[in-house]
Amino acid sequence: MREVSIAVIDDQPVLVEGLVQVFRSSGDCTVVATGGGLQDALAIAQERQPDLLIVDLALSGSTLKAISTVASKHPEIKIIAFTAASSMDFAVSVLEAGARAYVSKTCSADELIRAARAVMAGETYVSQSLASGVIAALRQASVRKRALQALKLTVREEQIVQLLLLGRPNKEIAARLGISEKTVKHYMTILMQKLNVTNRVEAVIAAQKLDPRFTSRTPAHPADLSCWN
Repeated sequence: MREVSIAVIDDQPVLVEGLVQVFRSSGDCTVVATGGGLQDALAIAQERQPDLLIVDLALSGSTLKAISTVASKHPEIKIIAFTAASSMDFAVSVLEAGARAYVSKTCSADELIRAARAVMAGETYVSQSLASGVIAALRQASVRKRALQALKLTVREEQIVQLLLLGRPNKEIAARLGISEKTVKHYMTILMQKLNVTNRVEAVIAAQKLDPRFTSRTPAHPADLSCWN
């Protein structure tokens, strides 16, 4: 196996030095660059193009956006998320953003090396201490996604959602669509039942998740939505 080039991004110099020593002792990995922030991660990915990029998820800024950017611009770079977080939903978001591994900072040096080798072999790796929770969360996320994809809004329901996203009250929605306010309320009741939500704010959020077209609109402020009749 050829030597694997690795970049480490973490804002704790002592931890970075420790990771450098861990990979140096592995015999088949070498750290070619280090950084302390997300801008460093983007620059190193562009300039050095390491095989592996290890990113601390607690860095200031949007780590999910940075991971997604590197994954889309440099698909040949495999990303390991290194974290002290225990949120399973966040783990799902990190993996969906493009990370190939989700590794706990409490792991042993041997496990970190195993994770690096697994990722280089084309596998997805999750720390043993987090694996069962992450797998369950991934399963739930998959179920939610399939359920949303299975929902289909009628043309009239889509029209109402688009007007909701623009912050239009029932009276204006009725006037624009040429229907009565009572009919608008009827459609809203059906929408909330179909989307399994309890109020208009949740309906808008669920509709945005259901169909990417709705996210291009500017949603009304929640305070405006919640007070509509």
